[in-house]
Amino acid sequence: MSGYMGVVDGVENGCLPLDDRGLAYGHGVFETMEIASGRVPHWARHWRRLTRGCARLGIRQPDEARVRATVERQVAGHPRAVLKLLVTAGSGGAGYRVPAHHSPRCIVAIRPWPQRQIPDAGVAVRLCATRLPFDARLAGIKHLNRLHSVLARAEWGDTPEEGLLSDPDGNIVEGTMSNVFWVEGDTLLSPDLSRCGVAGIMRERILEWAERAGIATSIARCPPARLLAADGVFVCNSLIGVWPVARVDHQGLPDAALIRRVQSAVSRGAC
Repeated sequence: MSGYMGVVDGVENGCLPLDDRGLAYGHGVFETMEIASGRVPHWARHWRRLTRGCARLGIRQPDEARVRATVERQVAGHPRAVLKLLVTAGSGGAGYRVPAHHSPRCIVAIRPWPQRQIPDAGVAVRLCATRLPFDARLAGIKHLNRLHSVLARAEWGDTPEEGLLSDPDGNIVEGTMSNVFWVEGDTLLSPDLSRCGVAGIMRERILEWAERAGIATSIARCPPARLLAADGVFVCNSLIGVWPVARVDHQGLPDAALIRRVQSAVSRGAC
């Protein structure tokens, strides 16, 4: 398989109308999911976040049974691949006002699993100049406007492997494609996402696993100095799993045993 294979509103390789509100205004949400052995392991979590995003953006919730039936047909036979599910506010004509009787449009796309070689010692990340704006109405959801991530990712070339974005106050919020965790002693911490940032599915899974495992967790604000003083840092998402961070800009970071424990839990499917 090469490139994307897609279905637009149930039509294989269908076309997206030029008046689609997702295309015109970024009025929509999406989920990027792992396909493993012809199935989507964490469908319920992704669907929950997608529908929460639809509610925030005033988009009618699509019918889950119909969407899932389309997804299951598309993922069948794929041992390992990536599923991208997009829901837009559909066609809307000119102007920003949402039509009273709009119909959401669903796009299902599949692409090959990414082949990444990540060193066992961990990855390098950078602190990006691009800042995320505060917007509590959009915080947490995965809406289609990812321009801040696009602009941040344009700040460097092939290396380092990831960049970290901050809020207007300078607190680190997330990576361009990942969520961030850091370790202080025996506590696992992650940035506060109540005002900006995407609440990732892998982040959710790790926090729930840590609670079951009796590991202390905290949601906190993270100025760069706090991250650089941490006992360990990692980034994560549903596709990359857990990447320990070996260096932020020019500063090396320690390799916390707790991070390896999280990495092991994710790799064996414990969370």
